[in-house]
Amino acid sequence: MEEKKTVFNYISQLFATYGVIVMIFIVFSLVIGNGADEYSALFSYKDAALGIPTLLQLLLLALFITLSQVLFLTDRMIKGMSMVLRYILFFVTIMLVMIIMTVIFKWFPVDDPKAWCGFFISFAISMGISALLTRLAEKSENRKMQEALDKFKSGFDK
Repeated sequence: MEEKKTVFNYISQLFATYGVIVMIFIVFSLVIGNGADEYSALFSYKDAALGIPTLLQLLLLALFITLSQVLFLTDRMIKGMSMVLRYILFFVTIMLVMIIMTVIFKWFPVDDPKAWCGFFISFAISMGISALLTRLAEKSENRKMQEALDKFKSGFDK
């Protein structure tokens, strides 16, 4: 059962997502920043920094991810849909948002097949890791709930 959330829970979720995205881009910047500054607007400062436009674009991406999580992965909006379909819709929505942002913000040349291949591979890896971590967290939560239920039931058996 899901607890009642306030706007502060969603803001916390937004900035947790933003923090993870920024950390990923810091690593990317350090690893490939010097070679990608001519290729991608995301790495305009090479490995020295992430620019304010890039940070704002990543915040916008985090906002879309958080809104998609609320829409597809909670019962607030959609109640009767299977979790598998919810996850599929969540991942497809995020992919579409990232494709649109790539075109608008020129994250990489849209006419470069290698760049799109890299995008789809990194997206699939990221979403796979995300799904795995979510599943592990869900199993842990279910185990805790079962232990609490067993403890509660054992109190009635005495």
